[in-house]
Order: sequence, then C-alpha cells, then structure tokens
Amino acid sequence: MTHSEENYLKAIYHLTTVSSSDVSTNAIAEMMETKASSVTDMIKKLAEKGLVNYKKYQGVSLTDPGSLAAKMIVRKHRLWEVFLVEKLDFSWDEVHDIAEQLEHIKSEKLINKLDDFLGNPTEDPHGDAIPDKNGEIQKVDKQLLSDLNIGQKGICVGVKDTSSEFLKYLDKQEISLGSLIEFIDKEEFDLSLKIKVDDKFLNISNKIASNIFMKVN
Repeated sequence: MTHSEENYLKAIYHLTTVSSSDVSTNAIAEMMETKASSVTDMIKKLAEKGLVNYKKYQGVSLTDPGSLAAKMIVRKHRLWEVFLVEKLDFSWDEVHDIAEQLEHIKSEKLINKLDDFLGNPTEDPHGDAIPDKNGEIQKVDKQLLSDLNIGQKGICVGVKDTSSEFLKYLDKQEISLGSLIEFIDKEEFDLSLKIKVDDKFLNISNKIASNIFMKVN
C-alpha cells in the first residue's frame, strides 16, 4: 500500500471506533482535510484491493483484511510513540507527528522486535490501546471525567484529545496518566468542574473534563 492508502485506512478505522454505522465519505474527508471527491476515488481503490466495503450513498466499512491492516498501522504508530517517550525522552505532546512518519515503515520483524524491546506495552503515552501482532486489543473500562458523578474518583487512564495544545494544558495543570482525580463539585451555570488532582484543587471547564478518560475506583 502507498502511504496515502494507509492514511485513509487508519482514518476509517478511527471513525469506526466511534460509530456503529458505516462511515460517510464526508466524515473521512473532514478527518483527512480533503475533498469528498478525492475520498471517493481513494475508497474505490481500496475496495478494488478488498480492504473496504463501499456502496454509493451508504458509506464505507473495513473488510476483515482492511481492519487488520489498519490495526497494524495503528500498532506501529503507538509503539513508536512509546519508544519516543520512554527511550528518547520526548514529551507526550511531541510524538504524534513523528510517529505519523514512522508508522509507514514496512518491516514487520522490526516492529515485533520493537514491541519486545519495549516490554510489549498495551497502551501508548496517551492511554490508547496498542494492538498486538495479531490485531488483538485489550479493552479498558473507562469513562469521561465529565460523565462521572460528584464524589466519584479514579485514575486518569487516557485522553480523548491528543492535540499538542491540550496535552500542554494538562502538563501545566500537572494532570497526567496515573493522576488520582476526585470530582468535587459541578457549577450548574456553565457545567465547569471543581476537581482534586492528587493533593491539589482545580477548576476546569466541561470541555476539558470531556477529554479526560478515567478508570473509576
């Protein structure tokens, strides 16, 4: 596959994880920041290779081979993110763009050795699950901080928004994976939250809370 084909497969995969229905070409175009007509052309190519199912006006879904291929791209991306953070001391807000380039390396042997070298991690630095070499993913029971009830507490296990801006914001607030967060109160006017992070009290917007994944104790 070309890099472009791999990027499309990965985009479709990510969209299917948040929707139970087939993915629209418009949704793919928005994620890929391109025209819907360009998406249609690419989808036809992927369909000819047996990687997606496509019916005009009905959306797109991954075939079993397409799903496995997409998971392998995601696997490479997330393993490289772990490597960059754990072994090269990159911060979690720096690694996405670099991993976007490294994910196109073709050598399966290299990626499997990288996986073993890192101790076969199951999550990347942002808390996203890493598929194993067979495409299997360990599911983690998690909820958004914004969906918790007052008084509940748990561990931060991931982020929904992986943009550099959001991750830098969390760094400023000293919120990271593994932080113990307690939901203290909610402001009815704007739905902002008062929380306790480890031993520090903070007020955060509902938008921030809607991008933090929690594992409740």
